[in-house]
Amino acid sequence: MLESLIDQYGEGWLLLTAGATVGLVFGAAAYQSRFCLRAACAEVAGGVLGPKLAIWLTAFLAALASVQLAILSGILDVGNARQIASTGSLSGAIIGGLMFGAGMILARGCASRLLVLSASGNLRAIVTGLVLTLTAQASLRGVLSPLRESLSTLWIIPGGPDRVLFDPQGPMFFAVVALVTLAFLAALWFGRQRGLSKLELAYAAIVGLAVCGGWLMSYAVATTSFEVVAVQSVTFTGPSTDTLMALINESSIPLTFGLGLVPGVFLGAMAVALIKGEARIQRFEADLPMERYLIGGVLMGFGSMLAGGCAVGAGMTGGAIFALTAWIAVFSMWVGAVATHTALNVVARRRSA
Repeated sequence: MLESLIDQYGEGWLLLTAGATVGLVFGAAAYQSRFCLRAACAEVAGGVLGPKLAIWLTAFLAALASVQLAILSGILDVGNARQIASTGSLSGAIIGGLMFGAGMILARGCASRLLVLSASGNLRAIVTGLVLTLTAQASLRGVLSPLRESLSTLWIIPGGPDRVLFDPQGPMFFAVVALVTLAFLAALWFGRQRGLSKLELAYAAIVGLAVCGGWLMSYAVATTSFEVVAVQSVTFTGPSTDTLMALINESSIPLTFGLGLVPGVFLGAMAVALIKGEARIQRFEADLPMERYLIGGVLMGFGSMLAGGCAVGAGMTGGAIFALTAWIAVFSMWVGAVATHTALNVVARRRSA
């Protein structure tokens, strides 16, 4: 069936549709669950292991468990995914992760959260997201690219087995998948203990399952097509920059998974915001200074390109396939976010003293 669809519509349209479908599900579930790594980090920085952490853990472990179960069952192979097959940067994961973590605290949201908030009419998120996207493009191919390349080559790691934490062909892989599945169940229990409803946890789990859906859909097209198709899933910085630059510079836009993903997330979140009656214009205010958001957007834009992805692209999508650099990046994001949140609280207390 998939072969006939490819013959009829082409790989581009199928990837676009897959990205849009995953995006709609991700956007709606992320809005409903209020999934946000920044919120979880801020909670932990305040010494609280609460519901926001439970939401993030549920989504992250749902992605990890579902992807690894798919690999174990033989319906998914991510060996050719960029996060594993290509040369990686440990220095980029560390430095970029720290920068991204600091930036998302300043901007009050990571790349995915800004996109979701933009759909509800949050002008702060829209402006910050544009700054993030432009900085990411400058880091990829523009004036900031030499600095990014210099930092990324400080400590590199070859692609292949060295970039994956657990080999799917290894003797311990079944035990690893079992432990990951148990960890997901523990996250659900933890969420219930923190007062979250079953529906809230279900939405959080759907966020993670959307990541698995992206991997499965792109893998199905890649293994069926005669063309070279990248196996990929949910990520925001790269697709956002590609979409924006294509709209500005190109008369025709190539059909890709990412081109469907970004508007899909926006429309999914917007639909939920409208249905719940929460869509409204939100502007910069006196206690929400614009410069803080702009600095945060710059840090996230450069940091995500250096780290190999945003909090979702590196943290969840890369983490779900046990890519070493992705786990280092998301750990560094946590460190950068917690440290920045703590520092801002110290400064605020001193000013009020």
